[in-house]
Amino acid sequence: MGDVPADGSEHSDGYREDFALECQALRRVREEMGLTNVIVMIPFCRTLEEADKVLEVMAAEGLRRGENGLKVYVMAEIPSNILLAQDFAERFDGFSIGSNDLTQLTLGVDHDSEALAHVFEENDPAVTDLIRILLPRVQTLGRLVGLCGQRPSDDPAYAAFLVRVGIDSISVAPDSFAAVKQHVAVAEERRYGEDRMVPRRDPSGPSGPAVGRVTVASATHHGAKEHPP
Repeated sequence: MGDVPADGSEHSDGYREDFALECQALRRVREEMGLTNVIVMIPFCRTLEEADKVLEVMAAEGLRRGENGLKVYVMAEIPSNILLAQDFAERFDGFSIGSNDLTQLTLGVDHDSEALAHVFEENDPAVTDLIRILLPRVQTLGRLVGLCGQRPSDDPAYAAFLVRVGIDSISVAPDSFAAVKQHVAVAEERRYGEDRMVPRRDPSGPSGPAVGRVTVASATHHGAKEHPP
């Protein structure tokens, strides 16, 4: 996935030309290089107004959501993204939970603060309840929800929690992919039993080999790559 900043700068005069260049680069990747499976990810989108403005600017630069199969996802890392989830779902095709930022902004704790390190807890009920709220609100509208963050790599119980609440995908560091894949498989077996495996759907052809319900992908700063089953 490609990342487009949504920190307010893309609709400020000082960043307008730079944002245009980012959009042009994405157009080249999709239209000239033929990589039409590239999905744009909008991080840290605070308000619906900001979402509309970002999409408006992108459209003006030739990246219009829905044209040529273009999908635009949004990070769910601010409580407003969850509280207004259905409104954000009208504007975006999917969500990626940023568990680190969501924890910081829900608990009001800087992840880098040594004085408050004992308070930073991604498994805090306030944070996990937000995740529980988000999934059914947007999945019933056909939106996929993934999570990117270190916690599933470090904590098998957290990976199991994500399976229980119905997450669609988990992005993890490449060096922890195998371990998380195993944790997810165990959690799926407990939740779904023999129904854990489902056919891989290929829009251009017949169903592929059966895979687990939750996609586990190795992630970099710029995106994620799904591994074969």
